[in-house]
Amino acid sequence: MAKVLLFVALCVLPALVSATRMVKNPLMVQGHVYCDPCRAGFETPKSRCVSDAKVKVVCSDRKTGEVIYEREGRTDKAGNYQIPVAEDHLDQICDAVLVKNYQPECATMTPGRERARVILTNYNGIASTTRYANAMGFMTEEPEAGCTEMMKMYQTDEEDV
Repeated sequence: MAKVLLFVALCVLPALVSATRMVKNPLMVQGHVYCDPCRAGFETPKSRCVSDAKVKVVCSDRKTGEVIYEREGRTDKAGNYQIPVAEDHLDQICDAVLVKNYQPECATMTPGRERARVILTNYNGIASTTRYANAMGFMTEEPEAGCTEMMKMYQTDEEDV
């Protein structure tokens, strides 16, 4: 009987505790959402912050792709968001994902900028509990005035490379 209790104390209880995956210090996913009025596909001097956009953190099983965790947040007036995540997602693929921009003039998600991968575990050697996601963006339906001139500064000739 003593061996069974010792086995339970040494093997089963630690497994149960780690199965809850609660993080002592919750992780914080931070990022920025912008509007691309020139349809450049990246932030430019003409880009502006998107306030009150809906963003979520989604974690999926690596093998099946099944969504295991979701948590929503909103951007502030500066286009920044913070979404707390209390669970550890060591074995999962996690992304910050754009959901909706309530500003109709800039509501189209920019292809390739609609999600940003984030690592949501404390078992990777990162001392900070803050996880920074790459900027994500929406774009207007048509480029605004002045964008053609601004985009010329991004063009290079092959001889310049």
